[in-house]
Amino acid sequence: MTPTEQLRLRLLGYRPTDVLWGWLGPLIVAAVGGFLRFWQLGTPHELVFDETYYVKQGVSMFMYGQERRVSSSIKSPDVLFTHGTPNVFGTTGDLVVHPPVGKWIIGLGEWVFGYTSSLGWRFSVALLGTISILMIGRAARRMFGSTLLGTIAAILLAFDGQHFVHSRTGLLDLILMFWAFAAFCALLIDRDHSREVLARKVGALQEAHKVAGANQSTASRPRDPMKYGPWLGWRPWLWVTGICLGLSTGTKWSGVFFLAAFGLMVVFWDMGARRAAGVQRWWVGAVVLDGLYAAVVLLVLTVSVYVASWTGWFISKDAYDRQWAATHKATTFAWVPDALRSWWYYHQEIYTFHLNVDSFHPYMTNPWSWMIQGRPTSFYYQGPTKGQQGCTVAQCSKAITSIGTPTIWWGATIAIFILLFMWALHRDWRAGAILAGVGAGYLPWFNYQHRTIFSFYEVAFVPYVVLAVVYVLGLGIGGPKASRRHRQIGLLAAGLFVVASVACFAFFYPIYTAQVIPYSQWQLRMWLPSWV
Repeated sequence: MTPTEQLRLRLLGYRPTDVLWGWLGPLIVAAVGGFLRFWQLGTPHELVFDETYYVKQGVSMFMYGQERRVSSSIKSPDVLFTHGTPNVFGTTGDLVVHPPVGKWIIGLGEWVFGYTSSLGWRFSVALLGTISILMIGRAARRMFGSTLLGTIAAILLAFDGQHFVHSRTGLLDLILMFWAFAAFCALLIDRDHSREVLARKVGALQEAHKVAGANQSTASRPRDPMKYGPWLGWRPWLWVTGICLGLSTGTKWSGVFFLAAFGLMVVFWDMGARRAAGVQRWWVGAVVLDGLYAAVVLLVLTVSVYVASWTGWFISKDAYDRQWAATHKATTFAWVPDALRSWWYYHQEIYTFHLNVDSFHPYMTNPWSWMIQGRPTSFYYQGPTKGQQGCTVAQCSKAITSIGTPTIWWGATIAIFILLFMWALHRDWRAGAILAGVGAGYLPWFNYQHRTIFSFYEVAFVPYVVLAVVYVLGLGIGGPKASRRHRQIGLLAAGLFVVASVACFAFFYPIYTAQVIPYSQWQLRMWLPSWV
């Protein structure tokens, strides 16, 4: 084995070789998960929860290139909208508090299937939810070097209640999750590719230095090129990451927290790679040669994509606040174009709105209870009586409730402490990466406990919750050097956990999909979250 090959093995570790099953396993699970998500996707043919905003705004984006305000002359716009009249808008722009990307994506499905199609309202989100099942299967395989663990990750995401409900609802949060997780997956690929480049370049530098030194006297030998290490090149997967983070932030501002977390993660990964490669000043090389370049790429692309997503607003003449600068002359920075000043003022209004959302809501929660699913959000509820909608008893329930599969979320609550231990004391990069994803999606909400916030926001970090569980399951199964008995016990435990999670999902399925069930059965399913 050449020095370059040895270095490559040290930097990249074991890579699974079962290419066929590495794709087939996650693909099969994604197909099953997709079937569940698309089955009766158009039911109910009613605007569910915040679909009243985003589904209508998606239509407005394709009709007018901006979000228009619903006409004040229409008393029941939701009823009119769902009964075949999608154009319920007036002539003025609407103050909306989330950027345009998610609404464009929802609107794309509506444009394809028709604005009056409830399948179209939810199609784009269901498609992204299905694709993300395949993505997590491939990402877990790459992280853990195991097709089995990759397939388990895909199964757990496919049968998580939060992910499932959001995949069947025309809201923004799963779109945010998708693009942030796509950025995470791109970084995993960049990590492997950049380490391949580092191994090849360092090996070549060492060999060239060795040959040059052998042919010259000690006094005239060239300076060791390993002081800072080589530049790793353009790293195209970093560019993909920046684009994905721009789309994430362009869906909801909370995407910026993933930009911060993943940016730091890249620097730590590059530090670890240069140190493992034997670079003397590894931290300087990682910051100067890698970190500054990565920061520029990620920031410039994220900002560029975000600004570009507002194109419809910029080219419009009557969008909300579009003409603000024309009636408010600049006293400072007069050289800034009116369009940008209006846009900046609009963002100030959005920020003020977010800070002051503190009105009471029956499903508002504190983030301390999110991981244990303490207060799930009711997206939809009806109480049909006997003879109505197929109800055969005195009182029935028809509900859509955003509650995560408890086995997965409770397991992740425990797993996070194990990951903290493995990252802090064993410097396991996989544990650190998963914690970065959880932290970016979860921790910022503790700074907004005074606000009216909901537990369904947690879908933004559900992939990392699943990866945390799979990480611990992988520890239980053990690596190639584990004893046969160890692996058998670990495989049995992992299998039982997966079966329990699927069974738990099946138990809650009726209140994920608006099935008409006796009220007593609804109470049984809601006993657990109400007790917690």
